[in-house]
Amino acid sequence: MPGPCLWHEFIRLSVETSHRGFHAATHDPTRMLLALFRAVALLPLPVLHVAGRVLGRLIYAFPGRYRQRLQANAAQAGYPDPAFARRAAAETGAMMMEMPKVWFRGEESLAKTVSDDVHVVEAALAENRGILFLTPHLGCFEITARYVAVACHIPMTVMFRPPRMAAFAPLLDTARNTSGLKAVPANMQGVREFVRALRRGTAVGLLPDQAPGEGDGVWAPFFGRMAYTMTLPGKLAAQTQVAVIVVTGERLPKGRGWRVHFSRVPDPLPQDPQAQAALFNAAMEKVIRHMPHQYLWSYNRYKTPRGAPPVPPMPGPQASDKPSSSASPGADSHE
Repeated sequence: MPGPCLWHEFIRLSVETSHRGFHAATHDPTRMLLALFRAVALLPLPVLHVAGRVLGRLIYAFPGRYRQRLQANAAQAGYPDPAFARRAAAETGAMMMEMPKVWFRGEESLAKTVSDDVHVVEAALAENRGILFLTPHLGCFEITARYVAVACHIPMTVMFRPPRMAAFAPLLDTARNTSGLKAVPANMQGVREFVRALRRGTAVGLLPDQAPGEGDGVWAPFFGRMAYTMTLPGKLAAQTQVAVIVVTGERLPKGRGWRVHFSRVPDPLPQDPQAQAALFNAAMEKVIRHMPHQYLWSYNRYKTPRGAPPVPPMPGPQASDKPSSSASPGADSHE
């Protein structure tokens, strides 16, 4: 659950306030943050999305690393149009502003969530084995685990990283401690909890498009460029023989809510970790192409972690084709 970390970065980009200065400005930053997020959650979703898009475009208007990375990553995937980058920045703002609504008004948010693909989950459940859900930084990824846990009635274990800003810790506790959800830390303890949950026949969820640390990944193609990709999903699936489902939460237009999409990764998975990583990256690319404006292009996906092996050349032919004209920036109409 990287939401609070994203909010920390969003706030930093918005107001350019240092951690020390933030604490000096308030005697109780934790209480202030909780009050702020609860107040934001009371606003109607259409208002949050409009405000977020305005703020996202405003932040993008200032030159800097955020803007450069968003442009470079989008262009790498075949979306070089400046209009696409501006709209993607706007959707990042909408992503940030909808998070408090999902965290603190869960029932209201789930009432605005629909899906046409629940049969994919039902078929996997009929096989009497656990399910590994993979969710990229796409659309409203915070709604997906809640939808699985509540609407699909499947106990869900998710992995989180502690926020860099200590004041966000209570907020993260509130966000992740909801009905049907159990959060575990992103370490060996969390991995063991994942394995136990899968062997019980329940579900786990993680974001596979995060750059892993040293020793926890392999190089695999991602939108035509080698990206250091986590091996944990492949290891979990191989060890527990579970179904793997990609789940995304598409942001609907005019603040109507979200549509959850489920797609099954075909069995059996390859045995080689690099082949597994390439397969999962290809699955991520496919769902991102469906709604490219809603992907978090500003994430530093192509970084080389300390201690990682040198970047190998791209295998040929490339694993990802550039989008056709029908998948151009105007193809996604969910502004």
